[in-house]
Amino acid sequence: MNKAAIKISGMTCAACANRIEKTVGKMDGVINASVNFASEILSFEYDETKLSQADIEKAVEKIGYGVIKEEKKNTVTIPVGGMTCAACAARVEKALGKTEGVLKATVNFATEKAVVEYDPSKIRVSGIKQVIEKAGYKALSIEKSTVDEDKLRKEREIRILRIKFIVSAIFAVPLLYLAMGPMISWLSLPVPMFLDPMQNPMNFAVTQLILVTPIVIAGYKFYTVGFKALIKRSPNMDSLIAIGTSAAIIYSLYSIYQISTGNMHAVEGLYFETAGVIITLILLGKTLEAISKGKTSEAIKKLMGLAPKTAVVIQDGKEIEIPIEEVEPGDIILVRPGEKIPVDGEVIEGHTAIDESMLTGESIPVDKKAGDKVYAASINKNGMIKFKATKVGEETALAQIIRLVEEAQGSKAPIAQLADVVSGYFVPVVVAIAILAFAAWLIAGESLVFALTVFISVLVIACPCALGLATPTAIMVGTGKGAEYGILIKGGEALETTHKVDIIVFDKTGTITEGKPEVTDIITSPDVTRERLLQIAASAEKGSEHPLGEAIVKKAENEGIQVLKADKFEAIPGHGIEVNIDGVNVLIGNRKLMDSRGISLNNLEEQSNRLASEGKTPMYVAMNNTISGIIAVADVVKENSAKAIKTLQSMGIEVAMITGDNRRTAEAIARQVGIDRVLAEVLPQDKSNEVKKLQAEGKKVCMVGDGINDAPALVQADVGIAIGSGTDVAMESADIVLMRSDLMDVPTAIQLSKSTIRNIKQNLFWAFGYNTAGIPIAAGLLHIFGGPLLNPMFAAAAMSLSSVSVLTNALRLKRFKPYK
Repeated sequence: MNKAAIKISGMTCAACANRIEKTVGKMDGVINASVNFASEILSFEYDETKLSQADIEKAVEKIGYGVIKEEKKNTVTIPVGGMTCAACAARVEKALGKTEGVLKATVNFATEKAVVEYDPSKIRVSGIKQVIEKAGYKALSIEKSTVDEDKLRKEREIRILRIKFIVSAIFAVPLLYLAMGPMISWLSLPVPMFLDPMQNPMNFAVTQLILVTPIVIAGYKFYTVGFKALIKRSPNMDSLIAIGTSAAIIYSLYSIYQISTGNMHAVEGLYFETAGVIITLILLGKTLEAISKGKTSEAIKKLMGLAPKTAVVIQDGKEIEIPIEEVEPGDIILVRPGEKIPVDGEVIEGHTAIDESMLTGESIPVDKKAGDKVYAASINKNGMIKFKATKVGEETALAQIIRLVEEAQGSKAPIAQLADVVSGYFVPVVVAIAILAFAAWLIAGESLVFALTVFISVLVIACPCALGLATPTAIMVGTGKGAEYGILIKGGEALETTHKVDIIVFDKTGTITEGKPEVTDIITSPDVTRERLLQIAASAEKGSEHPLGEAIVKKAENEGIQVLKADKFEAIPGHGIEVNIDGVNVLIGNRKLMDSRGISLNNLEEQSNRLASEGKTPMYVAMNNTISGIIAVADVVKENSAKAIKTLQSMGIEVAMITGDNRRTAEAIARQVGIDRVLAEVLPQDKSNEVKKLQAEGKKVCMVGDGINDAPALVQADVGIAIGSGTDVAMESADIVLMRSDLMDVPTAIQLSKSTIRNIKQNLFWAFGYNTAGIPIAAGLLHIFGGPLLNPMFAAAAMSLSSVSVLTNALRLKRFKPYK
């Protein structure tokens, strides 16, 4: 199975998105497909043995939409040395032009620079330099700029819409003045005699026709797209505008014909200003919509802009500045104070403090020395370091964060399903209502002009756009806001489910506690010395990766105790380990291990209970099946754990703790942080069963863990939250990844989910409410009870306002701040 996403152009409303979704979803080999109207992205999962991505792209193009191929285009300016005349420049240009991957090359002899547009997936800058060197010239150090194609495309779209609106407005204002001036007697607006409808009706009519023509040309896309969709039996918002304004224009042209035959009263049947103003207002709405849609994806742009463009690499003892795309794993990179880290890597020389707030949201700089990991886009504060590149390009933590946020922004929330279903039938139903209202008023004895006004108003007021934008815009802003706080939400579904959570289950080690245990007590049986017990335990645990084992080894190293060679090491999951040291069979582990081997604790029972009640974890050491002593290890509770748990409880959420530790130790830790419900002595493989039991009680369960041994439980829970340092952003098991190890981010994630869902509900309520109220009013409901008839121009204004208000409301989420 393959997952992919493609950018779509030509969608004008939710009905378009619905149509693409249905078309692609029906294809043999497509498992699922969803279109996000706000981000204009089609995401799909398909079986590559049955069809290719190209087949899906063709299907989209066949139904009249465009597929935007993300052309990777970089531009680099390379100073060229050794050129003596214009012929040299021509030679270099020719050599570059022939090179595969070079899209365009111009060499300027006067400035001695080659400006090269190239595809980075086909050729690297080092390859371009080699071509220049082979031609017999010298390629000097680089000046580079990368073009953000998506940003340029959106800016171009906004610019074109703005120009179209300005052009239509220039003609719509005099058109409206001319048409309405003579009618509003109490305003007595002056109209020249040669344009007076009573004196010169033909001049009056033809002038309106001349003024409306540029407006129709500015809004030509409504007609080309709208009628095309109508012919293909999948009408959209453009179809509604096209039918409504065409009806007004055709009836007005018929009125001009009537005037030409001598019927002077036909001057009252001119509706050019209606069509002109409708198109102008909708162009205004579309311009504002495009500007707002651009703002919803600002979070991604902000993340993309974090990475530096170049890196200083040490090659043959020299410092060389190269574009970031040229850095390869294994390169040694130099970073001075105040500079950004260009790629992920490991420090090999130097000492510094690095601001990793872009990755974790944590403002305090982190100390780094040889052996520590550094991440792309973090800022080197005070020391100069050299580090070895380990992950570059798409592999860096930053690139993975960007990918996760992009995927989340393209996803759908279950709450959007109703809007999707409605928008699929919306336009045909509106057309049907318009025709029925038109016919009903004619039958009721009203004039053709009255019925036509109703017909146009119904078509124009209906707004499927508001429905289509209600959910995706809020999800885009919500997930982007989460990324700013170091909370990566993997999709709309996770965002929606989080606000319904009843109980949060925290893993203990590494989540509530620091996960860096230390030895606190060493208690021996009478026949064993303290040093001997620590030596045997450390020797046995040397091969273990368990944090409690590491604490024992560290304690022995600190005390200068020599570690012995161990044989036959065997880990017993959830219990402990068994090894052989100098012919002695050694068992180290929890109470369960001792009980399973029938080993009595003798006089150490009381000590063991005391340690456990203090929140320490007793590790029992037995040699040749006889208890030799207890080594107690304690883990420090994280600074914000108690505060986070108190915040969650104040939000009405139950909090539980799950751990493999014995019950006494677990309850002692739980008391420290204020947790009432403790699930203790749970083996790693049983954590998911405990989550199932809670779900069986009818609860929505959120599991918070460090994502390694908690993976099955994270998957089983309704919402899995992985807590980590941001390097494991690809933790597949979790729905939400917290970049910091601060538990206060858990209530923040829930607050963000609640704010986003509240915003979506407001948007949907407005979109449904607007259409439910607007369409009957446009159909003449108020007129039946003696009220006014809605003018189609007001209907168009309301429709434009509807989309913009939904977008503006979604953008309010940018002001989200967690309350602590």
